[in-house]
Amino acid sequence: MKKNIFYILVFLVLTGCKTEKISLKFLNEFIVKDSLKFENAIVGGISGIDFYNNKYYMVVDDARNPRVLVGDILIKEDSIKSVKFEKTIQIKDTTSQFYKENILDLESILVYNNQLNIVSEGSIRKGKDPSIFIADMAGEFQEKILVPSYFEAKSKAKPKHNAAFESSSKSIDNKGFWAAMEAPLEADGEEPTFHKTQSPIRITYFDNDTRKATKQFAYQLEKIDKPAKGKINLNGVTAILEYTKNKFFVVERIYQSGYSSYGNTIRIFKATVNEETTNTLSFQSLKKEKFLPLKKELIFDFNSVENELTDGIIDNIEGITLGPKLSNGNQSLILVSDDNFQVYGKQLNQFLLLEIVDK
Repeated sequence: MKKNIFYILVFLVLTGCKTEKISLKFLNEFIVKDSLKFENAIVGGISGIDFYNNKYYMVVDDARNPRVLVGDILIKEDSIKSVKFEKTIQIKDTTSQFYKENILDLESILVYNNQLNIVSEGSIRKGKDPSIFIADMAGEFQEKILVPSYFEAKSKAKPKHNAAFESSSKSIDNKGFWAAMEAPLEADGEEPTFHKTQSPIRITYFDNDTRKATKQFAYQLEKIDKPAKGKINLNGVTAILEYTKNKFFVVERIYQSGYSSYGNTIRIFKATVNEETTNTLSFQSLKKEKFLPLKKELIFDFNSVENELTDGIIDNIEGITLGPKLSNGNQSLILVSDDNFQVYGKQLNQFLLLEIVDK
């Protein structure tokens, strides 16, 4: 009996040691000034960011002039000191018609093997599909990635306009990548509102060798907490990052009109794939299926650091990437906002530095 108790205690200790306790700590903010011009274009609309070969690649959400900014983020003494833009990669057709035939609402970028992997929302209203495509380092189209048919603009699943493919992440082993929807397909659930709803979005894994989707998991969105002041009250996923195998940082952005520059609520959740999480890839409608979504927990709310932000504003955060190691050896995290080129009022080109703390 005593021997059995001993083994049980050892098991509990060992399994307890495997329990990950992780948190995020805000370090600082850096603002790129309004209307900064670089290579004959305004710097803004930054919707995704990735780090490759000691440079940061930032995709710009500008359908009239789709492009990628390449530059450096100088971090010293655990603080962002400057953001320097060095080059623009134009996403323009020369030998292919793909860019001309599609609406390029660029939302996320991954860079590896000297290629750009770019996610576009397309235009659901105009019947233009969301897409994922590969370009070379000069921005020339190389290949379109085949996506499940329920994501197509005219599918029976009915993706929402301006809320289709919004974010992507390299897999931790670099054998593939993940792409996430911003809002639920109509066939999957309701849009989040002021009470709890069934509002799952899909996070899909694509294999780099086969260029095909091989698995997918559902992620449940939170309800909206602040009272309505205007007609627009939305919540969706704007950025994801697989930071270790089967574990993600997921950025949820609530936007509510009527709050002027304070309409965003930005929170970061940890989402985990476990043995019970359902692979939803073959499901045409999540409303009609039983499934277990990713396990999630809130690990950071930017409301907690509003006094450390410019004018107390947390802006439209749409990009996330790992930064360099900090002075204490911990990993840093960089987030960036899409200022919509200021067309909806005062917004910020906001770069944020966080520390990943393994408790």
